Amino acid sequence: MERIVTEKRSFVDEYGRERIFYGVNIVDKRKSSEDNKFEFNIDDKLLDEMTSRGLNLIRLGTTWSMIEPEPGSYNDEYLDDMYRIFDLCAAHGVYILFDMHQDLYSPRCYGDGAPDWATITDQYDPKEPKLVWAAGYFWGKATQRAFDNFWNNREYNGRGLIDYFAAMWQHVAARFADHPALFGFDMLNEPFLGSDGGKLFKKLISTAVGTVIGDKRVKCFKLIGDFLNKQRRDEVKYLEQITGDVLKDVTRKAGYEYVRKFDIEKYSPFINKVSTAIREVTDKGILVMENCYWSNTCIPCSTPAIEVNGKREKNFCFTPHGYDFMVDTPQYKYASNDRVRAIFEEHVRTQDRLDAPVLVGEWGGFGGEGEDWLPHIEFLVNFFEQHKWGFTYWHYVDDMFNSPLMKVLSRPYPVAVSGRLISYGFDQSTQEFNLSYEGDGDCAAPTEIYIHKPAKTVEGCEYELESVGENGAAKLVVKPVSGTVNVKITF
Repeated sequence: MERIVTEKRSFVDEYGRERIFYGVNIVDKRKSSEDNKFEFNIDDKLLDEMTSRGLNLIRLGTTWSMIEPEPGSYNDEYLDDMYRIFDLCAAHGVYILFDMHQDLYSPRCYGDGAPDWATITDQYDPKEPKLVWAAGYFWGKATQRAFDNFWNNREYNGRGLIDYFAAMWQHVAARFADHPALFGFDMLNEPFLGSDGGKLFKKLISTAVGTVIGDKRVKCFKLIGDFLNKQRRDEVKYLEQITGDVLKDVTRKAGYEYVRKFDIEKYSPFINKVSTAIREVTDKGILVMENCYWSNTCIPCSTPAIEVNGKREKNFCFTPHGYDFMVDTPQYKYASNDRVRAIFEEHVRTQDRLDAPVLVGEWGGFGGEGEDWLPHIEFLVNFFEQHKWGFTYWHYVDDMFNSPLMKVLSRPYPVAVSGRLISYGFDQSTQEFNLSYEGDGDCAAPTEIYIHKPAKTVEGCEYELESVGENGAAKLVVKPVSGTVNVKITF
């Protein structure tokens, strides 16, 4: 497997080919494991199914509590099992983004992430969230205080919490640095502001109420009527007026200053410290910068580019997340393309500011029975392709690679391009794939295009086919050429 690095806004391999990654999240959120085994059974069968669908990346997640159950004591037996998964993935040509996951800070706060000893809530006792799990962020004082103490590097046994966290990551990085399947290190999932995040939520509610009452774009009485009418409520008609532009204006007005302060004063120093700890043991692996939890709602991310020892890290990327309100509900078929457009357009602006490649770390989810929600997923994949973004879908479930979701996710795309990628995309309605790139005839490796089923026609290139799985899925291999190459494939 080729080592992957970043070059301006692209992922490139050691041949200089531009690379695209389509993949899936597989995350072990447990606090501990009696047998020190990863929760999900990642085996040859699963990886065969995955690669036959064209997926070549796993965001493989675990938690701080799993790796460091006691201060300074690391669960190397569990890391050995993760290394076994790395070995399996390498044998199948699948890369791994190592994710340190958290939700609601820790298991003690009814989420996942930090070990109990690193969960310092002071006078606040954790309470189980009501209605939705994210309520623990909105008004969970214990979760908020735990984050405050973490970001302030509160000492435990004479050492700061962030210092423990950075040392833990250094231990992990040293263990996996030389593995050929390594893509990069995702240092902390969806960092949350702490008590300022709770203040932001309260301001968000008051701003939203003010918008419903006073904004001419929102017809207040219609919204109320849509909510009170059962059929229209079930069809989520009351949210149709909350367009992307309305969402953007409300969330920015409520949260911009809170998020900017956090990004610059807390998150940036944190990620630079952890990055420096990793780079002390290896120069390998892409360093991943996420946006904070609230920037998944159109609030701009203000975090500067990652720095190591005061210099911009040359090998880092941005991995935003984004979901519509209706994700993982039976109403997902009513998800708004316009709202997620606004969310990801803000992430485009962050990419422009950072001048770094993007891999969408989380998106998608599921919508219950039926396939009515799949057009929403198609809209998002098309958006990502327009911006030449790879992704990891949230989240793996049993038999996922044989589910209707694959009608959207398993699609033709350029896995590797010998030259500079200009554009690519697949039109489901016409079953036509187009790829344009500026070829490098001196490249020592070919362009590789995944196709999900046998093609009717291939135009614009000379190629060979290599089978990659069942149902006619194949890799279309194009020898390096100079000049502009326009490939058209119909199915």
